[in-house]
Amino acid sequence: MNDIRILSEKVAVRIAAGEVIDRPSSVVRELIDNSIDAGASRVDVKIERGGISLIRVSDDGIGMSRDDLLLCIERHATSKIYELDDLYNISTLGFRGEALASIAAVSKLRISTRQKGSLVGYQLKVAGGKVQSVDEIGRPEGTTVEVKDLFYNVPARRKFMRSPRSETDSVVDVFTRIALGFEDIHFVLQADKRTVLNFARTNNLVHRLVVPFGRDVAERMVQSTGLGEGVKISVYLCPPQFARTKADRLYVYVNRRSVRDRMINKAIIEGYGRRLMKGFYPQAVVFLDVEPSLVDINVHPAKQEVRFSNPGSIFRKISEIIDSGLGPSVEQYTVASEKSAGKKVAEPFQLSWHTPDSSYDLNLTLSPDREIEEGSIGTTLLDEQVLVIGQLNGTYILCEGQGGLVIVDQHAAHERVLYDRLIKAVQDASVEVQTLLLPKTIELSLREKRVLQEKSGLLSKLGVEVEDFGGQSVLLRGIPSLLGNANWDFLMGELIEALEQGKADRETLMHRAISVLACHGAIKAGDVLTRQEMESLLEQLNRTALPTNCPHGRPVCRKITYYELEKMFKRVV
Repeated sequence: MNDIRILSEKVAVRIAAGEVIDRPSSVVRELIDNSIDAGASRVDVKIERGGISLIRVSDDGIGMSRDDLLLCIERHATSKIYELDDLYNISTLGFRGEALASIAAVSKLRISTRQKGSLVGYQLKVAGGKVQSVDEIGRPEGTTVEVKDLFYNVPARRKFMRSPRSETDSVVDVFTRIALGFEDIHFVLQADKRTVLNFARTNNLVHRLVVPFGRDVAERMVQSTGLGEGVKISVYLCPPQFARTKADRLYVYVNRRSVRDRMINKAIIEGYGRRLMKGFYPQAVVFLDVEPSLVDINVHPAKQEVRFSNPGSIFRKISEIIDSGLGPSVEQYTVASEKSAGKKVAEPFQLSWHTPDSSYDLNLTLSPDREIEEGSIGTTLLDEQVLVIGQLNGTYILCEGQGGLVIVDQHAAHERVLYDRLIKAVQDASVEVQTLLLPKTIELSLREKRVLQEKSGLLSKLGVEVEDFGGQSVLLRGIPSLLGNANWDFLMGELIEALEQGKADRETLMHRAISVLACHGAIKAGDVLTRQEMESLLEQLNRTALPTNCPHGRPVCRKITYYELEKMFKRVV
């Protein structure tokens, strides 16, 4: 008896449906894609109980003829491609011809349509993949697809559906991601008879970015563009201070198709670089317009994954554009909009310290709202002047600037200074080593000692000189001169942990190690500084590659504008 057999069409269709349709939001995505491909200028979506009971998607697109209406629910029936070569030049959102067939197989489906220029429309009813009726009807031009009782005939799949609230949240996310890519189309989402989202047509994408990011964040997003090999890249970037512990606010589009691509996400994070704290993710929108022949979207039935013919080039270009777009600017605290304030709002600012007896500067930015009085003891900040006015709680350096109060975290600032100086010293092979008169004995675990022995060459480049002292002990004989005040009993444990994390490349390990060294060697919160020491620190900060953030991504500077201070004290309404 043969063990191998050909599956029945009924079973095969159900299996295929499971790959394309896994929850209500998958249905919504596929149906909206079809509406967009049909040239719709408006798409209305209605769901009930998260789409479990009802999903209805209506559009004013080109509609279908009676014959096309019957064909659209057949597997691999599509108007988007005709032959094999078309797969390598896809410009539509849909093309596989599987979505409607899969939806029809696992729901009670009704499609009504009227083709543009036609006098009558048609309605098709399908249940569990079986056609029940086809009728002439009167209706406006366009198409409406109604899906009821999703997975009613697949109890196992329906059993694993999430709560209506969770499914609604998923639909909202999918709907928003699609709408951001097509600002020239009016989208409306109604959930349980309540309008949840209404995206009017616009020629300004920022109006749509307000929905996922909020108005304050959207209006402060930085836009940057660039050209690469066969690709145009546009990015909208939230300042690093708005980073989140989840990557749920990364929106990526390839030829206006919303995708989830690890390579692009990694490139975005790489572009933000050390402006981000460990474990945090930026909020950003990235649009890639790629020559269709250079990207493959036929990777997965859900069409959410893509492959590029030149991934390395695209990765580097995305990172460069983001890094350049963010620049070295320092973020302000809350700034009221010009409309609400009724007066000039301070622009992002920068600082630049320089004194005759120092070779270092600090770069931050100021707006020229107010000049420091002539004759006061000031310090130049990017061709503007600020005045160091004191230290708060032994932790923050306070400066009077032309736009308001500038606050500098002294530990983060010194951490950045030490990090850059160590990086340069390592690159130039010029790390100055301070030999200890009395070598320090440090006890380690077996694991820590093994890591230390494996990474001894890298530690030597950093100016950390250790030798085996038998058992689980090592002798610390030399340390970088810059870190003479560090507590090496604690530092060595963190340094070893940084060197052990994952299978990172040498450059990444070096960054981790130097970040730990800089953190432990920097002045601490509570260290009282003289005015001269504060000015010297700020001067040195200006010479660093990224004066706005410490090596771990924490912000170095913040500003409270004069207008914000006036609001605090009710001097303005």
